[in-house]
Amino acid sequence: QVPLVESGGGLVQAGGSLRLSCSASLVTFSIHAIDWYRQAPGKQRELVASIKNNGTTNYAESVKDRFTISRDNAKKTVYLQMNSLKPEDTAVYYCHLRIVVDYWGRGTQVTVSS
Repeated sequence: QVPLVESGGGLVQAGGSLRLSCSASLVTFSIHAIDWYRQAPGKQRELVASIKNNGTTNYAESVKDRFTISRDNAKKTVYLQMNSLKPEDTAVYYCHLRIVVDYWGRGTQVTVSS
């Protein structure tokens, strides 16, 4: 088991910002790519952003220029800075890591009011 713990979700008005954190108790944290996914009610889980061990990032088109993923290997934490939030960003946000199998956190709720 790889414990992934998300935090930082909440309720925010449209146009506001939130920063999500994902902490992983993993000795080899620094060598792994970490992803943020989200799942809105009635929709499939979708990839939001990824960061590789070398810092290379990738974003869904819907969040480009608004969200920023980063990592602090010393703290074994990945962050998702979310700016200019929209009601359609409302979802449960999950941290994901794949080491042979997929590991998921329990998620953190983000609600954006219009």
